[in-house]
Amino acid sequence: MDKMIEISHLFKSYSDVKAVQDLSFSVKEGELFAFLGVNGAGKSTTISIMCAQLRKDSGKIVIDGKDLDQDANAIKKEIGVVFQTSVLDQALNVYENLESRAALYGITGEAFKNRLQELSQLFKFEDLLKRPVGKLSGGQRRRIDIARALLHHPKILILDEPTTGLDPQTRKMLWEIVRQLRNEENLTVFLTTHYMEEASDADYVVILDNGSIAAKGTPLELKNRYSGDFITFYHTDTSQIEKLNMPYQKQKDCITVSVSNTKEATDLILRYPEVFTDYEIVKGKMDDVFLAVTGKNLTGGREE
Repeated sequence: MDKMIEISHLFKSYSDVKAVQDLSFSVKEGELFAFLGVNGAGKSTTISIMCAQLRKDSGKIVIDGKDLDQDANAIKKEIGVVFQTSVLDQALNVYENLESRAALYGITGEAFKNRLQELSQLFKFEDLLKRPVGKLSGGQRRRIDIARALLHHPKILILDEPTTGLDPQTRKMLWEIVRQLRNEENLTVFLTTHYMEEASDADYVVILDNGSIAAKGTPLELKNRYSGDFITFYHTDTSQIEKLNMPYQKQKDCITVSVSNTKEATDLILRYPEVFTDYEIVKGKMDDVFLAVTGKNLTGGREE
């Protein structure tokens, strides 16, 4: 699998603020790549530099084999960006918004109508084309935002907090479409998100903290490295759990014990089989990984 994005020793500062410090990572073609960090970690700065909207201080960025310093205009044509805040014109209707955007890429006439038909069917907004964007719901507007980013068949789709504030049904629909595009067109997806279940589905994760990489790896690698397992016991009482001689948390319908890994859980099962009558063992979540790596919680706020 070829590398679609290669970033080497990237630096960017604003006066005394070191927004990005010696950032190096790569993204493979067709990959779902998750870029995580709290507000101010450097995510938006990195994206702005990749899209040639912001000058870097130093470092090298190569996208689809093209050097950003030499082929910025060519790179822009290969990237579609969905920003945290909608960039649609509230006064124009959906058709007019997409028509004006497509024209910037030279997509006009029948070519535009064909592409509009494809996207409106894919995102199910055929009935919204004549409606002013200002009168759309948040979920409807988000669908148009993503369609707008895909008008020119980009090789890379950058999703900057794409599902913040959306209802679960719309979130599910958007991710099904992204999955379909990755399967059918080998689209590379560069994601920032505050929803850790979305990061758990990524092929590769980079966690930023204060402009530097704090951890990177597949979700499974990160969970194994930074988070233990949890044993959840059902239909039992504390007197049984206390035989394990381990700290536990009593919850409404269960009791939870934290272990460092699956082997430790297996050893406990072999030593105390009478305790393990109704239980499950679950690996730690990406929330646990993020907290362990940065000492911070990743909440549903937005990066400024």
